[in-house]
Amino acid sequence: MPLLAQRPRARFHPLTVSQVRPLTDAAIEVTLAVPDELAEDYNYVSGQYVALRTELEGKEVRRSYSICAAPTSGEIKIAIKRDLGGLFSNWANDNLKPGDVLDVMSPTGAFVSQHAVTSLNDPQAIGEESVGLSRYMAFAAGSGITPILSITRAVLASNPQAYMNLVYSNRAAMDVMFVEDIADLKDRYPSRLAVHHLLSREQRLSPTHTGRLDAEKLRSMLGTVFRPEVVDEWFLCGPFELVQLLRDELSAAGVSADKVRYELFTTGKPTAAPEGNIGRPVVADAAGGNIEITFNLDGLEGQVLSPKSARESILNAALRVRQDVPFACAGGVCGTCRAKVISGEVAMDENYALEPDEVAAGYVLTCQSHPKGDAVHVDFDS
Repeated sequence: MPLLAQRPRARFHPLTVSQVRPLTDAAIEVTLAVPDELAEDYNYVSGQYVALRTELEGKEVRRSYSICAAPTSGEIKIAIKRDLGGLFSNWANDNLKPGDVLDVMSPTGAFVSQHAVTSLNDPQAIGEESVGLSRYMAFAAGSGITPILSITRAVLASNPQAYMNLVYSNRAAMDVMFVEDIADLKDRYPSRLAVHHLLSREQRLSPTHTGRLDAEKLRSMLGTVFRPEVVDEWFLCGPFELVQLLRDELSAAGVSADKVRYELFTTGKPTAAPEGNIGRPVVADAAGGNIEITFNLDGLEGQVLSPKSARESILNAALRVRQDVPFACAGGVCGTCRAKVISGEVAMDENYALEPDEVAAGYVLTCQSHPKGDAVHVDFDS
């Protein structure tokens, strides 16, 4: 993916909220204005995300949100759904308004089509492989629709021979985000977009569209609602358990893993956000039981000693000496903290963001990586 590979490291810039649109009783769409001088920084591909940063209750808070609109000059659109107990999501739904300013990281992420990549630089660009008939299949649950909606808009607009089948799962009709936008897309592309709304807590006329999106439901759709053997590319977005189930079932149905793109909103596992030098202090072991961590960032080399007893991640250690080290989710999901291992060895606990070829090339998620020896050198600029 040349467009993604050539992108410089993501950085935060202050952006002003220009519009807040209610989507449901528990979700909003937020439009952020991008000034002309930052246009290149916020050029993006459908399916990518941005990280937001602000201060709440005296602490820095970072959250990642997928861009829900096809590439549009001068703005970024995201959707924020309330999470039970979620500090940022509830604050945003209750308080965010036009004129507010948020720190927004430039777009990143690899949840994009391998067949039809479009960008602000060339909104009508079509990858060589996308010329001709292309069939896509997408599964989304809840707020997982946000990147799926952007991808759907892009592939249908960029290729007149592209067809999209979308399965969207929610608890009830009132929970369906972007319901009018999806209906408008269906009206615009009546013969090229098929939409299947599944509701788990409401009875629908069709048994296929009633109930949870589980293994049994998926198997009932295979060969009836869609034929997996003719699908060129699959997109899965939602909570960890659902995405993993879909991947397993597709694999069992003979779908090649290289045709499946997926993104997780949560891993289902609690994670502690990096604290840098906040909270319990970590200091080098005076007796010499330390790991020497060297890292390149913005052309500068940094070093930090991490006591072996602390079992710090590379990210946490680096944050103790440079607060601008990139990260967003800290759960191995977003890939913002990606770096290449130059020397030494690391053990990576979780990885839901890097492709196998990236791992083979030496890339790691620093939020999940721990040095295995006495020294390690990583490059965030690579």
